[in-house]
Amino acid sequence: MKIHESQRVSRILPHRTHAASGERVSGKSKNQKDIIQISSEAKQLLEAQRNGSAERAERVQALKYQVQAGTYHVQAELVAEKLLPFLK
Repeated sequence: MKIHESQRVSRILPHRTHAASGERVSGKSKNQKDIIQISSEAKQLLEAQRNGSAERAERVQALKYQVQAGTYHVQAELVAEKLLPFLK
């Protein structure tokens, strides 16, 4: 198999000339802006996450306190039950 450098460069150069000149290959105008639409389900999930974040912050703070105080106890049985499906 022969590789001719002239053929490889000729394929790269058109891309570089378009990029250097600032031309848009896709043909879209420069003034056109992207539009994002968020579904109602996504909005509901986001709102639920915001509402639950205060409760979660309290729970995390309580767990941090327990770990620092040395009173946090891991229930090995529950951890094993959660890991068991991944080991089968």
